[in-house]
Amino acid sequence: MRRLLAAYREAYSGLPRALWVLAAACFVNRCGTMVLPFLMLYLTTQRGFSAASAGIVLSLYGLGSGVGGLLGGTLSDRIGARYVQVGALSLAGGGFVVLGQLRAPMAIHAAAFALAVVNEAFRPANGTAVAAAAPPERLTQAFSLRRLALNLGMTCGPALGGVLAARDYGLLFLVDGGTCLLAAGVLAALDRTPVPRRTGAAAAAAASPWRDVPFLALLALAVGHASVLYQFFSTYPLALRELHGFREPQVGSVYAINTILIVLVEMVLVRRLAARAPLHVAAWGALLFCGGFALLPLGRGYLFVAATVVVWTCGEMLTMPFLETVAAARADERSRGRYIGAYNFAYSSAFAAAPALGAWVYQRSGPTTLFAGCGVVGIVLWVGLRALSPRLGRATVSTGSAVVPLPAGEATTEPAPPTAALAPPAS
Repeated sequence: MRRLLAAYREAYSGLPRALWVLAAACFVNRCGTMVLPFLMLYLTTQRGFSAASAGIVLSLYGLGSGVGGLLGGTLSDRIGARYVQVGALSLAGGGFVVLGQLRAPMAIHAAAFALAVVNEAFRPANGTAVAAAAPPERLTQAFSLRRLALNLGMTCGPALGGVLAARDYGLLFLVDGGTCLLAAGVLAALDRTPVPRRTGAAAAAAASPWRDVPFLALLALAVGHASVLYQFFSTYPLALRELHGFREPQVGSVYAINTILIVLVEMVLVRRLAARAPLHVAAWGALLFCGGFALLPLGRGYLFVAATVVVWTCGEMLTMPFLETVAAARADERSRGRYIGAYNFAYSSAFAAAPALGAWVYQRSGPTTLFAGCGVVGIVLWVGLRALSPRLGRATVSTGSAVVPLPAGEATTEPAPPTAALAPPAS
């Protein structure tokens, strides 16, 4: 027991106050996440949309989130992550309230896209601030703390949203908007992240993620990972109902297993693996994550499904914080927002397409084919991430004038030269 408690103390120690403020803002914001999980039901039951028309609204939200990811990252490099976070949350707070008042379909379409742009601009700005505030050797731990805050918030938001929706769907928009404004207030009052001061020439000299070929390869692999991840919101609950006969409370309890494991285990696990080559860890994580989905049609019963959840949750914990670490560490401090924004864009683009594509495969070929395909994607990701490790393993974290190399794996363990933080290696 003492060793276990010591492991938890070590996992949460060494993180500066600024990271806890940023995580608190994420927690507050996610506690109000209830419009998006219930948007499909709201549109079809309260606004008379067909399922296909409501799906278009969700696709527009996905497109807007991609734009918001790029915009939030770029603005973070130009004016500072703190201003972008506060501005994005404030605009999103008002946007949720406005969306709940709209009736005309075209107005709802436009508002959903615009709301996604401002709401999702918060994510890369927050990631940029986390990367700037974290000690280099604690970068993966810092991103895990943020994921912990997000997952804790998500245990509250959708559950409360279900209660509020049963009374009045309008309350969802008010509470979601209110928590955005509250999170903006937390950052405005407590965040002391310095605002970057750079000339136009310095900004122009910053590295571009779109000319960094190894990083673009990583983004392509991230799209593959996200395509499996977003089955969680579309075909996965459908399979739980049709293959395993689960009702809504059982489906909700399956989701809870994922959240509880992340909250209890991820920080300790990441702390133990922080010295390993991040893309090697992520490769095994991607294989486990996709493999857990591939197992779903191969057995029956609640205990079997719970075991598959443990498998893919372990994969998620080994993949997400380590991939984000590489995205943040690849850039110098002048381009960090753009790199994290590009990373978020990869996931947003998958959000716009993967649910519909997965549903098409599910309907046409059945769940066994779909989830077997997820397993194949996991093998491709394992190969691709390990192949990229010698190239992207030499990414560096820049903090002022200090440059700290990430572990590069067994085959590439020499530190990167200091100039690697200023210009990505040639393809």
